[in-house]
Amino acid sequence: MRAVFALLNVCVGLLLCAPGAISQTTTAPNTYTECTDGYEWDAQTQHCKDINECESIADACQGEMKCFNHYGGYLCLPRSASVITAPDPVSQSEQTIPIEANEAFNPCPVGYEPQGESCIDVDECELDLHDCQPSQQCVNMVGTFSCQCPDGYSKIGVECVDIDECRYRYCQHRCVNLPGSFSCECEPGFQVASNNRSCVDVNECDMGGPCEQRCFNTYGTFLCRCDQGYDLAPDGYSCSDIDECSYSSYLCQFHCVNEPGRFSCECPEGYEILGTRLCQDVNECDTATHQCGEGQSCVNIHGGYRCMDNNRCLEPYVQVSENRCVCPSTKPECRDLPFSIVHRYMSITSERSVPSDIFQIQATSVYPGALNTFRIRSGDEHGEFYIRQINNISAMLVLARAVTGPREFILDLEMVSVNPLLSYQTGSSLRLFIYVGPYSF
Repeated sequence: MRAVFALLNVCVGLLLCAPGAISQTTTAPNTYTECTDGYEWDAQTQHCKDINECESIADACQGEMKCFNHYGGYLCLPRSASVITAPDPVSQSEQTIPIEANEAFNPCPVGYEPQGESCIDVDECELDLHDCQPSQQCVNMVGTFSCQCPDGYSKIGVECVDIDECRYRYCQHRCVNLPGSFSCECEPGFQVASNNRSCVDVNECDMGGPCEQRCFNTYGTFLCRCDQGYDLAPDGYSCSDIDECSYSSYLCQFHCVNEPGRFSCECPEGYEILGTRLCQDVNECDTATHQCGEGQSCVNIHGGYRCMDNNRCLEPYVQVSENRCVCPSTKPECRDLPFSIVHRYMSITSERSVPSDIFQIQATSVYPGALNTFRIRSGDEHGEFYIRQINNISAMLVLARAVTGPREFILDLEMVSVNPLLSYQTGSSLRLFIYVGPYSF
């Protein structure tokens, strides 16, 4: 060690010592002695003392340079430079020698620098003293540093190369590799789960799905359905109304009305709906919705009503009951007329199938030995009806031809009673009012 210090002292004497320093001996008088530039007189020690320009001059060194004081002056050296003190017994004052760090003796281990009497770690990463590649990260360690690759990268040679995580099938559906990372994507109808890798079904119905009416969630998708009375449109989302009335003419007995999602049946005036599709006649006489006056009777017919006078007997007939008129034998004009006329009313529908029995005639009184015959006396000029006799006391009025209403017939049906033993003949008539409704119901 002594040899080394001797060599260093020689170098300092040759290169760094400030010229012109005047040394004062202990025998010099205790008076002021002029010192050269860079020194000042120290009255206590009676010597010329070096001036520390690094402390006395503000911003002695600029930029990244560090100020180092030495004998009679100062040096601006890089911050990585260090100094050691080399004592010189023949020197008048203590001398400081600045040299480069890689040439100076450092009492601290590699990766440390002296601070006072201690050694502290050098942060090579902060001081940019490392040799890490641009793709690497410098990590300071105690006494040294380490070149590491960021997360998502692996070291190949001296470079950090992105790891393709998608090769390891981290994602359930689709994987997208990113620099230093990756992301998972899901197929339509799914969304990434909380673990950022799995895919879970999306309930589109709870998220305000596009279905116009009803939505059913399925795995990965959804289905739209429509309410009754609607069809799913070609777009698969909206619903269009079904015109049920256009499919069949038998949905309603009279008239079909299409409505959104449904249909309804209507009946003509004078009729009311029966169930959902049939029409039935409104009996205005029973519901007291007619407008017949006093002295009149209400007669219900298909689709309406008729007001008939209570006394319908014409001369020479007289009324003996509500519907019966009698022609007294005491009146000469009654000799060739039926003894009695009974009024009856009935209503039938249009387009009734034929032949059809529509009214039965029944004798109210029978005389022993009498033979009874029945005939249509008047009102059947076009042959729409005929009489079919059942037995001696009854007959049936038959509709022979289909008739279309509204139409009205007044038929006089006559029963003639003949007793050949007594040479007795009499007759009675039934005046039948037949109303044909405007519809087949």
